[in-house]
Amino acid sequence: MVTLAKLREITFGAPLDPLDPKTRHAIAVAPLLAWVGLGADGLSSSCYGPEEAFLTLGTHTHLGLYLALATALTVFIISLGYNQVIELFPTGGGGYKVATALLGPRVGLVSGAALLVDYVLTIATSTASGVDAFFSLLPVGVQAFKLATELGLIVLLSFLNFRGMKESIMVLLPIFMGFVVLHVGLIVYGVLAHASHLPTLVPDTVQQTRSLSHDMGSLFVIALMLRAFSMGGGTYTGLEAVSNNVNMLAEPKVRHGRRTMLYMALSLAFTAGGIILLYVLWDARQVEGQTLNAVVFRSVIEHMGVGTPWFNHGLLALVLAFEAGLLLVGAQTGFLDGPTVLSNMAGHYWVPRHFRDLSTRLVRQNGIMVMGIASVAILLWTRGEVSALVVLYSINVFLTFSLSLLGLCTYWWRNRHESKQWLHHFCLSALGLTVTSIVLVITVSVKFVEGGWLTLLVTSSVIGLCFIIRRHYDQTRAQLAESDAMFAGELEDLPPDAIPAIDKSKPTAIVLVGKHRGASMHAFLWVQRLFPEHFKNFVFIAVGEVDAQSYEGQEQLHALQDSIKKALNYYTSFCHHHGLAAEARMGFSTDTITEFAQQVEKAMDDYPGSVCFASKLIFRKVNFLNAWLHNSAPQDIQERLHLSGRHMVLLPMQVST
Repeated sequence: MVTLAKLREITFGAPLDPLDPKTRHAIAVAPLLAWVGLGADGLSSSCYGPEEAFLTLGTHTHLGLYLALATALTVFIISLGYNQVIELFPTGGGGYKVATALLGPRVGLVSGAALLVDYVLTIATSTASGVDAFFSLLPVGVQAFKLATELGLIVLLSFLNFRGMKESIMVLLPIFMGFVVLHVGLIVYGVLAHASHLPTLVPDTVQQTRSLSHDMGSLFVIALMLRAFSMGGGTYTGLEAVSNNVNMLAEPKVRHGRRTMLYMALSLAFTAGGIILLYVLWDARQVEGQTLNAVVFRSVIEHMGVGTPWFNHGLLALVLAFEAGLLLVGAQTGFLDGPTVLSNMAGHYWVPRHFRDLSTRLVRQNGIMVMGIASVAILLWTRGEVSALVVLYSINVFLTFSLSLLGLCTYWWRNRHESKQWLHHFCLSALGLTVTSIVLVITVSVKFVEGGWLTLLVTSSVIGLCFIIRRHYDQTRAQLAESDAMFAGELEDLPPDAIPAIDKSKPTAIVLVGKHRGASMHAFLWVQRLFPEHFKNFVFIAVGEVDAQSYEGQEQLHALQDSIKKALNYYTSFCHHHGLAAEARMGFSTDTITEFAQQVEKAMDDYPGSVCFASKLIFRKVNFLNAWLHNSAPQDIQERLHLSGRHMVLLPMQVST
């Protein structure tokens, strides 16, 4: 066991103390690192988004200038909208929390389900695209190993994220910075190399557009531009990542969140818009077996004339290798944002509560595991075909964008009398909503028969499952609330001389209590019925679970501590009022089972004649759903204590669900 524990620590890292304020500072992420971890998905989309948009123009490549400007402008429009999300929701949550809070829980569920599917596809698509790019530099004979490589990389990224966000980002930092440096240099040189043509570029483009409009009609030009703009919609994926993970940033979170969003917007607007401009200036044409980025960067590198053909080929290979690497880094966003969305949805009972659990490294390990498994499944199903994945990937992100911006419009309209700048915020949100809605409608229309229907079907299935889970939780909570109401209110503390004294040599009942007062009192009262007047002392033990919600800020941790103290005070006061000696003990941990077991073992050492008791929910309808949605903590604690030769009794509490 010691060897296994040591191996686990080496693999996943040493445990962190969630109650130590220094821990939060140690794992918090600065804006620069957040730009790497959260911005990689958006920046990596410049490897395929601009190409999709430009190729849609066909022979009318002069329209690419408008497309470059529209792309850069759209990045800033969406970013400014999500800056408002960061300010209004500083604890994170992004599109899901915005839609839930401002448009209602059901709309929030739609946004959350869309995000979950989108982040699974982010991991799968980015990994498959990156491996495709890497393998394009290798002999044809090794192509058969692509799928195995993709699956192995997802497993590797999962393990990196089990260690923590900051550590996973540090591993990927060199790839990100290498991409940025090389692409900024090539874009700047590629534009300056055509400096003599730049003064006439705008007049010539306007003239060509007028001629096209005269020949084909203005409606044709507008429709072509809108279609091309929508087909490049993948360029904007990932812009919501910062708003989802504000709680992971270093203090002050809002200011650092806005700065990270600025870094993302500037880098993506420059890269995506700059690449489209290069297509126009260098008259990029599609070449079989090569991406449009490879074609245009080859032309730029050869024009530089800084080395031999071998050197030029090596530099191009390095550029493409960093593009492929960044696509893999982009998959990191799915591992960061997907578990966050699951955790937030678990807080509203749409998904199992286990997704709020934190590991000893304070990461949402259950969410990471689900995202990894789901992305592996989708890769196996599509055999890693990027063309199939991109179709599945193209709709949900703009559904979430549109719902978030609609929520912001609703918020500013409702608060127009409270804020002097409401009109400015409202117009900005409405502009973003218009842009994202247009892209969404056109994308659904164009991609629906090509496989977009499957995305909508999968998302709808997730929504349906969430409704089933929520219904079960609501029924169970309603019954537990009835039992809690029987013991509502607080009891006055007795004077010290009226409190029965504890005699540790006498029989003692150790009662494990939780957040439901009715279930905890159920265990205590059954001990009294089963063993009347046998136990002279009662020790109540509670463990506060430090989950994702309680770790959002120091005030949440304080609230958790206060609630545990208040609950324990009720149980001891109840005993004192009935002439029974009692004391309370508490602990806090991300691993409640281990903490409970340790607290019980310590209490049993202090009270030699003690037996442990706990309440356990028993459902009339035994099925997979009940076992899946409710943890088996009482049984797990009982097993640990029995293995160490200590006694624990489970007292069933029947639930009719």
